Amino acid sequence: MIHIMLSQKLGELRWTQADLARATKIRPSTINDYYHDIAERINLDHFDLICEALDCELSELLVREHNVKPRVDRYRNGRKIRK
Repeated sequence: MIHIMLSQKLGELRWTQADLARATKIRPSTINDYYHDIAERINLDHFDLICEALDCELSELLVREHNVKPRVDRYRNGRKIRK
C-alpha cells in the first residue's frame, strides 16, 4: 500500500495546507485529499510542484508499505507459484 506523507512533511516545515495550495496553485480540496492520505489517484505534476515548493524529494512524500495479503499472483518461468 502506498501512503502519502504530506501531513507529516507540512508539520515538519510548519506549513499549512493553504500555504501549499497558494504556493503550487493546486486546488485546496486536492491538497486536502493528499494531506489526509485519501486520494485514490495522484497527479505526478502536482507532486513535482509540491516537491519544488517544499524543497524535498518525492521519496519523502510517498512511502510504500508491504501489503499483509498479496494482491497479485506470483509467476516464475511463466507458471503460477502456489503458496
